[in-house]
Amino acid sequence: MPLFMDRHNVDGVTPKALAEAHARDLAVQDNHGTKYLKYWHDQSRGCAFCLVDAPNREAAIQVHREAHGLLAEQIMEVDPNTVRAFLGDFEQGPAVMESARPNGAPVDSAFRAILFTDLAGSTAMTGDLGDEHALGLLRKHNAIVREKLNTHAGWEVKHTGDGFLASFASVASAVDCAIAIQRALDVSNRQNGETPLQVRIGLSAGEPVAEDNDLFGATVQLAARLCAHAEPEQIMAPSVVRELCLGKKLPFKHRGERELKGFITPVDVYEVEWSQGADA
Repeated sequence: MPLFMDRHNVDGVTPKALAEAHARDLAVQDNHGTKYLKYWHDQSRGCAFCLVDAPNREAAIQVHREAHGLLAEQIMEVDPNTVRAFLGDFEQGPAVMESARPNGAPVDSAFRAILFTDLAGSTAMTGDLGDEHALGLLRKHNAIVREKLNTHAGWEVKHTGDGFLASFASVASAVDCAIAIQRALDVSNRQNGETPLQVRIGLSAGEPVAEDNDLFGATVQLAARLCAHAEPEQIMAPSVVRELCLGKKLPFKHRGERELKGFITPVDVYEVEWSQGADA
């Protein structure tokens, strides 16, 4: 059966109430030929997500309608291989996606979009231009990326020396930010073209684990692998990013399945064609 993910606005709903709602889903799911596999709750943003095996969208919606009436604002079909790359064997294990610190305090594992950037040729740049000139170009690169993160509501998780790891609450905002970074660098290169600044960008979306002001897990690793896989000036994303941007009219182009280090199954990859609609 197809696999679907839905998104609910549940501002003010407690984790206990959400668990009870999930239990009601399980009680009636057989009536509609569905299987609710996982759910997770981002309480700080007032939203929840469900993962469900269902013959179609309507069957998944009908379960929520019959069980408790908490209907989703959005539901989309997702690729099982991509979801498995993020969550592991989602058919097994507990229904709620959560983790805990050794001392018992919860770990923040909210659903996020991840953006990873890498400045191409940064090591050679220092050798070719010298430390002072290369540092000036790196500062220009940092300023452009940070300005676009700020205007697109991105959180700078960390600066890697010649790139950034950033997080977004909105997947579409992450894609828009990646496009804006590439376009801003393109304008800068055309205006000051002696040494062009070319950046690779990888995107992903899922449920990374946050600890000590950093992010970890398969979602972050996938963004990093896609960033490394990209050519200079490319933006690469898995199919789940495209699926979560349905209706946004963003310029995705299918690039096929790619074998990526650390991922058991091939990842279905899309390129975000950022030059579409850009100024000449």
